[in-house]
Amino acid sequence: QVQLVESGGGLVQPGGYLRLSCVASGIGFTNRAMRWYRQAPGKERELVATMTRSGTSTSATYSTPVKGRFVVSGADSTNTTYLFMNNLKPEDTAVYYCNTGGPGGSWGQGTQVTVSS
Repeated sequence: QVQLVESGGGLVQPGGYLRLSCVASGIGFTNRAMRWYRQAPGKERELVATMTRSGTSTSATYSTPVKGRFVVSGADSTNTTYLFMNNLKPEDTAVYYCNTGGPGGSWGQGTQVTVSS
């Protein structure tokens, strides 16, 4: 059974930095896409970043609002996916979720990120 556990959220001032982690169990990362979504209050869940592994290569894509500020990466040895979030803005406030398998796949419980002065 796949289990995803996120951590690293918190309260940060605008312009600040956070690193989110997602530890996966029950799966391997080979040829698998890992995604980060977020859901702000009153809004639909949106895809933020996707990391795709194919053989020895890794690629990443980002949504327009976070491109250039967020970076997704992974550590195979610990089955962990990271989301590095730089220059955070109040509009980044949301619950962030780790996912594999797309909307119908497996989800973590989410971690709250609040950007406020």
